[in-house]
Amino acid sequence: MEKVNNLDKKKLLVVGGTGFIGTHVVKEALARGFQVSVISNNDKSLTDRFDDVEYLSIDISHQENLFNQLKDKSFHYVINLGGYIDHANYFDGGDKVFDIHFNGTKNLVSCINKNDLISFVQIGSSDEYGNNIAPQSENLRELPISTYSFAKTAATHFLQMLNRTEDFPVIILRLFLVYGPGQDHNRFIPQVIQGCLRDKQFPVSQGEQLRDFCYVSDIVNSIFLSIDNSEVYGEVINIASGNQISIKEIIIMIQNIIGLGSPKFGKIFYRESENMSLYADISKANNLLNWTPLVTIEEGIQRTIDSFIEHEF
Repeated sequence: MEKVNNLDKKKLLVVGGTGFIGTHVVKEALARGFQVSVISNNDKSLTDRFDDVEYLSIDISHQENLFNQLKDKSFHYVINLGGYIDHANYFDGGDKVFDIHFNGTKNLVSCINKNDLISFVQIGSSDEYGNNIAPQSENLRELPISTYSFAKTAATHFLQMLNRTEDFPVIILRLFLVYGPGQDHNRFIPQVIQGCLRDKQFPVSQGEQLRDFCYVSDIVNSIFLSIDNSEVYGEVINIASGNQISIKEIIIMIQNIIGLGSPKFGKIFYRESENMSLYADISKANNLLNWTPLVTIEEGIQRTIDSFIEHEF
């Protein structure tokens, strides 16, 4: 399928475009000249919306409503950031998590006009690897350990099946831990920043987990390197820093930069079946996308703290 050369005709649908990553994606898409539409199940404040963006309030798990709102629209590109990270057990709300992340993806594929579609970028999760040994690479068999990670894995396999059998132009970017300005306050790094800025005592785990944090601008860059790259259709590609760092090191780094706060290590228990070493092999992204993360963890944490002080604290 030919690429769209006229910027005025590059129509992009960002599902979950009012969320943390989605907001950064929309901002970058506008800067690149895309005509942007956003699907969100949350009503974003009018004062927080971007000009010249079409906002559609739709629950993607409701296929009929989704079809009715999309039937007269067409897009060249779709980026699926729909849904939230939720580790609820299946019988404790996890069925809704599955509905959003798997059935929502299936509904999107069914309802979008495929005649003009050039690529569909699916945002996956490092949780799909479960307890596989680090560094996790894309050739490992997924081992989901939650309804959320199972739904993400199921969506991955569904989309790859469509690529193999019907040439559906999908790319799956499997993200590790993303952070940066504008992230929800209930996520790990914002919680630690808030605790330190307020000079509070706050509970944390022992912090022995090894994780891979990637700054949001690097994530956005990987998405736009993928969006017009037909050579990677059907592929799963890890997007991460490729560097391991312990949770405890991150907490101490934030505490040292701010100079305040008293984290109480060991006051929060590890999640059941939590993988203590989750960090990526990113050689595939290097080779297929010519992508390398540019923002170091020290620089990214400093930027995030600065933004928190300026806009959010």
